[in-house]
Amino acid sequence: MDKIIIRGGRRLSGTVPVSGAKNAALTLLPCALLTDEPLTLRNLPRLADIDSFQHLLNQFGVSTSIAGARPEDFGRVMTLQATRLTSTVAPYDLVRKMRASILVLGPMLARAGEATVSLPGGCAIGNRPIDLHLKALEAFGAVIELAAGYVRAHAPDGGLPGGVYTFPVVSVGATENALMAAVLATGTSTLHNAAREPEIVDLCNLLVAMGAQIEGIGTSQLVIHGVPRLHGATYMVMPDRIEAGSYACAAAITGGDVTLAGARIEDMAATIQALTEAGVHVEQTRGGLLVAANGPLRPVTLSTAPFPGFATDMQAQLMAMLCMAKGSSVLTETIFENRYMHVPELNRMGANIDAKGRTAIVHGVERIAGADVMATDLRASMSLIIAGLAAEGETRVHRVYHLDRGYERLEEKLVLLGGDVERIGGD
Repeated sequence: MDKIIIRGGRRLSGTVPVSGAKNAALTLLPCALLTDEPLTLRNLPRLADIDSFQHLLNQFGVSTSIAGARPEDFGRVMTLQATRLTSTVAPYDLVRKMRASILVLGPMLARAGEATVSLPGGCAIGNRPIDLHLKALEAFGAVIELAAGYVRAHAPDGGLPGGVYTFPVVSVGATENALMAAVLATGTSTLHNAAREPEIVDLCNLLVAMGAQIEGIGTSQLVIHGVPRLHGATYMVMPDRIEAGSYACAAAITGGDVTLAGARIEDMAATIQALTEAGVHVEQTRGGLLVAANGPLRPVTLSTAPFPGFATDMQAQLMAMLCMAKGSSVLTETIFENRYMHVPELNRMGANIDAKGRTAIVHGVERIAGADVMATDLRASMSLIIAGLAAEGETRVHRVYHLDRGYERLEEKLVLLGGDVERIGGD
């Protein structure tokens, strides 16, 4: 099993390209199921999760082709076409690899009138039930049953009629699934308390480019007027705000200055606010964001929250950065109940973090030291990389397959910025 070795203490500096957003791409890919015409996605990141989702779509009869990009280029162009669906079953062997697989449920139900999808897998960061996905689809007219670890969904003859659903809590994935189910409904559907994340806006913009009729994009109330069919489109995947924020934390903890090429300030307001409170300078430049840390880091107190709040996917990376702040920071995780698995590993490196329940107190220290650490999930993995960049000596991060799910060619980008980072094969 591969591991990443980091020899810390180097100041990061330079320009790094921000890849297409993983969380957006995994929502845009299943849109290919909604039409028999070609869908071309540009700026698609080279990630293990993208490959897994591609294989899942192939299972349904979707053809996929990748334009001839050079191996040294970041991102790629993929064209998908579901001329005829050959299956409506998403089997366990494919779905277990990532939770985003559940996002085929809505579009398959809309296009084929039925879908059978295995209950999903993904990172072990806590209980993430799909009940809101199912309740929203039921509100739109679907008949759903759970049996033998699978979700079986059927639409009435003539397709989903549409309906009204109010989310009791904000759910990004359930909002996405409901949107894709509603665009081909025979009537109008309304979602109240819908998620407002930039990735949701990206999905809506693609669906509109395909001929969907959606009102309220970017707000918590979405009104979807069903249309008889959608057509193909060519669309650019949005830049990854979580990747950009991760490299911003890496720049800050090393006292560096890094330009995040392609990052969009409007997608990252809460992250930028947290960095600014920590004493990090952030400014918009032509084509991206400049992040620079010239003085000591200051402590921060914040809670994770749905957009436009501070993203749970940035909590671990910010915590790693705050390990070396001058004072004590307080972080509260409100989204997932088991998202502090990186704390013991950071403490192995000399950090001083007390985690109890959903709150972690990060007592800043003057130095941390390299160690052998174990990655437990995608964002926790990145927190260990960030800490390793500032640590004295050598850090070995094990089980880095998590990183390959969400960070495109990570070690290459860090070397581009002056980091001493390499990947070696496992024993």
